[in-house]
Amino acid sequence: MNYILGISILLVFAKSLEWLLEKKDIHPILAHITTGIILGPFVLDLVSPSEQLKVLSEFGLLMMMLYMGLTSNFSAIAQNTQKALVVASFGVAFSFILGYLTVRAFGFPFVAAIFVGVTLGNTAIEVTSGVLVKERVGRLVSSVLMGAAFADDIIAVYLIGVVTAMTKGSLDLISIVLLTLKIALFLVATLLISEFVFKRSHWFYAVVRNLNVFFTFTIILTFALAVIAEEIGLNQIIGAYLAGLTISRLRERKDPLVVSKIKLNELINDLQVVLTEFFIPLFFIYVGLMFNPPLEKVSIPLILALYASAVLGKLIGCSLGMKLFRASWSDAILVGIGMGGRGSLELAILKFGLESGIIDQSLFATIIIISMLTALTTPIFFKHAIKKVKK
Repeated sequence: MNYILGISILLVFAKSLEWLLEKKDIHPILAHITTGIILGPFVLDLVSPSEQLKVLSEFGLLMMMLYMGLTSNFSAIAQNTQKALVVASFGVAFSFILGYLTVRAFGFPFVAAIFVGVTLGNTAIEVTSGVLVKERVGRLVSSVLMGAAFADDIIAVYLIGVVTAMTKGSLDLISIVLLTLKIALFLVATLLISEFVFKRSHWFYAVVRNLNVFFTFTIILTFALAVIAEEIGLNQIIGAYLAGLTISRLRERKDPLVVSKIKLNELINDLQVVLTEFFIPLFFIYVGLMFNPPLEKVSIPLILALYASAVLGKLIGCSLGMKLFRASWSDAILVGIGMGGRGSLELAILKFGLESGIIDQSLFATIIIISMLTALTTPIFFKHAIKKVKK
């Protein structure tokens, strides 16, 4: 099939399914992945994961990371810095341990188990923010959830670097230490430059005032940092995320006329249409197209066990993190449930793992199913927990 026709069919089907599921408050990611699974080799085999679609999906991934960075609130973590960092770290640690032990218990190799543990450690900030929009919660729970989800993204950026090292076969202690230093230096250097350029520099004010120039500058910065990240041995999407994150710091700029914030919001709104309606869906659709496991290798017990590990890892870890700061059990459990969703970053890591041969189709399919289940059930669990608290 001609790839232009294939893209057209995929997008029409995906957006139609998204519109139907939206009425039930189901996250669009589920519609996009389901589209790829149904129209791809696993079910109808109408569209195959071609090279053209792969290139578009990788560009969509870069743009998604840029968008995630732009919409991140760097100052959100400052409201409850210690709580956010501890909650995020405990959630990642418990999810990693439970995921690793579960995969090992089912007889998978050490490297595959490490990879799954890393993958399950991430929280989808888009699911968390969606939960908070729909449900009214206290200021403490809301601020900790958003701060912890942001801290979780930073941890995920580091874990993506680890996964990249795993794909290159260098996972010894010295390599991990060097990788940690490299990521830390890249992150700190980028944020320090943004502190002086994007927040204090007067010449940049002229760039921001012209939306066309601002848009061009953002795209150039995204690809520049993506290339730099790849050149120093990291992953391209780390650079794309940091480009968005540094520009998002314009929110912190002391601007009496609020021009910086207005132009940043205009940039995000203009990007949102083309990204959320075309490029980002194509990435998730392509992940669905890659879903093609032999039915005999799909293990229902493994899916159930890993789903329980994913949910309990965040629930136990994040709740314990909150209890260290003497939060009430109701607040601790709400945070633990709210951090349970998985989504975009996890699927990006998963795609790398399959393409590099760290995991096979059975594990790939299993974690896709788990991601979809957590994105579906987290809002339901959170809503139920809110009702219990109010009673």
